This record gives sequence, structure tokens and C-alpha cells, in this order.
Amino acid sequence: MTNQSYNQFCPLAMAAEVICTRWTLVVLRELVLGSTRFNELRRGAPRMSPALLSKRLKELEEAGIVARTPVEDEPELFEYTLTRAGNDLRPIIDAVGQWGQRWVETETTLQNLDPNLLMWDMRRNIDTTPMPKKRSVIQVTFRDLSDACRNWWLIVDPGQEVDLCSVDPGHDVDLYVSTALRTMTEVWLGYKTVSKAKDEGAMNVTGNRQLEDKLQQWLGLSPLARTGKLVA
Repeated sequence: MTNQSYNQFCPLAMAAEVICTRWTLVVLRELVLGSTRFNELRRGAPRMSPALLSKRLKELEEAGIVARTPVEDEPELFEYTLTRAGNDLRPIIDAVGQWGQRWVETETTLQNLDPNLLMWDMRRNIDTTPMPKKRSVIQVTFRDLSDACRNWWLIVDPGQEVDLCSVDPGHDVDLYVSTALRTMTEVWLGYKTVSKAKDEGAMNVTGNRQLEDKLQQWLGLSPLARTGKLVA
């Protein structure tokens, strides 16, 4: 998988040659979280070039970790899924994420802000249960970013996958959320509550009262936010 081998029979060293190349763990994270299409994987790793993503997927396929299958009725498209060997990596990916949440300093984490990854991660974890039983459109505005990545729209239709748009979809907006990227990241990672962000004036929320009152509930937290911080 790499031209640089540890040249050790140790199983750990051999496994590291497979899964520890740059971006590979991030690709595996996305597969573990349910992304199967190439474009979905790209949205979960927005700073990874398409060429490198293709290379890593091919390497993982050759290693028997990922299976590539044509999409039914669309043979030019493929789905990527974890094999039995790939599924065995799930607890390892979870453990690495929990370690990072527990031991990497908060300020170090918040130096790596990314609106694309944040919104994509929020989209796939939204709990639609406390939301109105009709289509809801939430516009999130990062007031500290440039026009190109300032506005995002979450479209929630009952019984359907939540959609994320970075271009105005043309629907009436039910809830407006205006904040800084850092603040929303702090809320998502469990460093700060929605209520505290609003009290501090760091987040403004207007629109549908049910969506506003239950914002913390339907937005939820990053799955890793339940892992508490520790100090070395």
C-alpha cells in the first residue's frame, strides 16, 4: 500500500502500513459513518483532493478493507462499503476519535475550523423527532466568513434524508441561525450549549418557535462530544 515499509513482521507494523497513510483514517471514518458514494466521501473530507481520494479507495480495496460495487441502473457510478475486514476496524476508528476528543486540547481543536465538514457532520446527525411534521428549512449563516461559504441551508422532509445546500434552494426559510463558525463548532463539540451561546449574544435565532425552542435537541451533538476532556 505504500512504498515505505517498516519491514517488520509485527502485525501492528503491518497494519499501520495499511491504515496509517495520510487521509486513510479520515476516509475510513466516513465509511464507518455511512458514506458510500464518492461525492459523499468528498464532502466528509473537503480538503482532500479527488485524485488522492481515488488513490486511497483503490488501496483500501486492494487491501480487502473496502468493496466497490456498481450502482444498480447506474453502472458508471460505484458504491464503497466496508468488507468484513473493514467492519472490524469500526471500534478502532471510534477509539481513535474518542482519544482525540479526550486528549487533544480544546484550543488546538478549534484552530482547525471547517464549515464544510461541520455542516456535513451536523446534517447526518440531526434528530428529526422533535421537529415539525412537515418540511423545515433552516438557514445557518456564519457571519464571520466570506460570501462563498457564509450561508448554508438544511432541508428536513419527514421520512427523507436531510439535505444540505450551500446555494439557496429557493424554499421559504423556517428558522434563521446566525453565528460565528467557532461558536457553532463549540456547540457541536459540546464545549458550549445553544442556550449559553444565545445568552452571550454569540448566536441569534429567529423564526419557527418549535424549531427554536428545541434547537439543542434536534441539532444534538457530535457523537464524540459525550467523551469528556482530560488533562495529561
